[in-house]
Amino acid sequence: MRKEKSRKFLLISLCVIAAVLFIYLIAYEWNEPIEKFVKGMGFWAPLGIFILRAMSTIFPALPNSIYAVLAGSVLEDFKTAYITIFLADFLSCQFAFLIARYLGREPVRRLVGIKAMKKIESFNQNQLEGNFFLMTGVLMTGFFDFLSYGIGLGGTRWRLFTPALLLCLVIFDAVAVSIG
Repeated sequence: MRKEKSRKFLLISLCVIAAVLFIYLIAYEWNEPIEKFVKGMGFWAPLGIFILRAMSTIFPALPNSIYAVLAGSVLEDFKTAYITIFLADFLSCQFAFLIARYLGREPVRRLVGIKAMKKIESFNQNQLEGNFFLMTGVLMTGFFDFLSYGIGLGGTRWRLFTPALLLCLVIFDAVAVSIG
C-alpha cells in the first residue's frame, strides 16, 4: 500500500515537473520559433489549435490545458485565442455529453479507455445532475472533459448541462488563455 502511494506521488510529481518545464519552454525558449511558425500558418493556426484542443477533450487521456496556454501565447491576440479555445471546449464537451447521454457507457468506455472510464464514473456518482450550481462549480475545476461524459451518463438534461458548461467555460477559458 505504501509503495503504491509513493509510486503515485512520484508519478504526479513528474507530471507536474514536465508540465512546468513544457510551459517554460513554450514561454521562453521556443516562443520565437513557434510564433514565427504560427504566423506562417495564418488562418490555419487557430483551426489547428481548435482541433488539438477538441481532440484532447473528447479523448480525455490527453492533456488539454496546454493548448489554452499555447493559444494565449502564440495566436495574434487574446480575442482570437479565447474564441478558439472556447469554441473547441464548448463543441467537444457537448459532443462528449451527447455521446454519453444517448449512447451509454460502452461507447464511452471504448472511446476513452478503462482508466479514464473509472474517473468518469466517479464523477457520475457525485450526484451532480440535479444541482446547477454544484455542477457549474465542479466543471470549473478543469475536469470538464471527464465531467461532460459523467454528467451525460448520469442522465442530466441537456438544458441544465449547457448553461452550466457555458458559465464554466466563459470564466475558466479566459483564465487559461490569459496565462499564455
